[in-house]
Amino acid sequence: MLIFRFFSVIFLVLLNGCASAPEQLQPIESEKSSEKPVPSANIVRPNAKTQQSEAKTSIDPDVLFMLLTAELAGQRGQYDIALEGYLEAAKRVKDPRFAERAAMIAMYIKDTNRMNEAVSLWLGQDFSNQTARKLAVLSALKAGDKPRAVEHVEALLKTDPAGFEKSFLELASVMQKEGKTGFIAEVLDAVSLKHPDQAMVYFVQAVLAMQMNSSDLAEQKIQQALRTQPNWDKALIFQAQLAVFSGDFNKAKRVLQNASIKYPNDSKFKKLLAQILIKAKSYEEAMQTYQALVRDDPKDNESWFALALVFLQLDKDGQAEDIFETLFDDAQWRPQAAFYLGKIEEKRGHVKKALVWYDTVSEGGAAFDASVSAISLLAKDKQFAEASSRLGLLSSKYPQQKLRILLLQSEMYSQQKQYQKAFDLLTSALVQLPDEKDLLYTRALMAERIGKFEILEADLKKILAKNPDNAEALNALGYTLVDKTNRYAEAERYLKRALELTPDEAVIMDSYGWLQFKLGNMPKALNLLQRAYVKQQENEIAAHLAEVLWMMGKQDEAKIIFREAIEKTPEDEYLLDFKKRILDKVQ
Repeated sequence: MLIFRFFSVIFLVLLNGCASAPEQLQPIESEKSSEKPVPSANIVRPNAKTQQSEAKTSIDPDVLFMLLTAELAGQRGQYDIALEGYLEAAKRVKDPRFAERAAMIAMYIKDTNRMNEAVSLWLGQDFSNQTARKLAVLSALKAGDKPRAVEHVEALLKTDPAGFEKSFLELASVMQKEGKTGFIAEVLDAVSLKHPDQAMVYFVQAVLAMQMNSSDLAEQKIQQALRTQPNWDKALIFQAQLAVFSGDFNKAKRVLQNASIKYPNDSKFKKLLAQILIKAKSYEEAMQTYQALVRDDPKDNESWFALALVFLQLDKDGQAEDIFETLFDDAQWRPQAAFYLGKIEEKRGHVKKALVWYDTVSEGGAAFDASVSAISLLAKDKQFAEASSRLGLLSSKYPQQKLRILLLQSEMYSQQKQYQKAFDLLTSALVQLPDEKDLLYTRALMAERIGKFEILEADLKKILAKNPDNAEALNALGYTLVDKTNRYAEAERYLKRALELTPDEAVIMDSYGWLQFKLGNMPKALNLLQRAYVKQQENEIAAHLAEVLWMMGKQDEAKIIFREAIEKTPEDEYLLDFKKRILDKVQ
């Protein structure tokens, strides 16, 4: 017997679909491209097991003739004839492979009726075949046939409960592109009512609800899943993730802490807990959690590395350094460890030592970042010739990082006060990438430096037109309006929104505080600027705070703030401007 393989690539992608992300259901996408040539059918040599099976099967000569005719028709692009041949063969011979071929051809030429017929034959001969079942579900969903969709989804759940989540979400992603999310939810609701003891159905409903941006429904469904299967680790983790998404870090912590107590030997709960603690900026608790993880498993280098990063956040650089030096002996972690050892030395002001560590990183994902850090450090150290030389090598080595390299070049020009060069470089880049927000934002900063306020405003407004909640652009535009114009009411709208989006961001507190100063609201200005300076000892914030203190009659406090800042950076333009405008006039 001859076994034919029409559309082998399409079939293999579909067959492997369960292992892929939901949006990669390739066979369904292929329906949209029926105009491309169909690959020729190939005759496949049967293996020994197949030969033994075939030896016991007698095939009618008429069926064999149909298959040969279908093969030739397929090679000639006569797909209707090929489909009829396989479909008729599938009806006469109880071999699911013929129905499979018919279904694939019907799907390719978008013949829904005959595809359904072929799939029905296929499932009749191979009830548990997941590819056939998914095609049946998809066909019913596309047709809006709720009873048939429910029937096939139930069968999918019954025949492959372990793979149900992946299979259904894969199909749902295809249907979501067609705007049928609501119908999918209806089908799943019907299935859950018929199978109230199936926690997996509730779990999938929760995932779909999140994809539909319905966090309340997702929470309701995940609770149903946990009532049905109280100790299901996957559902517990998802519940914690839902809490994080809604901003309820305390609930997420509580869920994971309880799970860690229930499952003391399962590290994934503690690891997720630590990540959530970091997201909530609870670094001390995150440190304690990672310390517990490495006590339980001293060979867990992933947790050691994370602990070192937390130590850096807590300014425990020595403890972080000890871990990174140990990890440097592990080939897998060597590049990352060297990179952060360089960061520690850079923080200490040890330029040469930092460069040695950065130059150690020659491979892996950290290599490019290490090179960029080295160039930035050289530029900060005013070694511009060496920095430029390295930047040139970086361009040829990492052509795919063209944008980041271009922005780095712009920053180097800025550090040398070559603002026009930086502006021209960015303007040229924007010809090819007119909507690239990083280019627009950086050019806006350079435009401010060379007095092109209209370009600054246009670039920032272009960013905000596409992303009105870009806090960085809102702050930059608002602050510029405060500092360069008297359009304070407009500036306040931008800065208020920026502060709503990122209420703990020091530079935005500084901008809003500076606006209050301009408006004459001195106590409010002082409060904001003091909070900003506690969070970030930045020179411009120091200059603003010193000026507000001075104007409120607190000259001694202002001088203390100024002296502390100018000792660290004696050439800072903001501090020198404050000195020239205010301090020099009273001496």
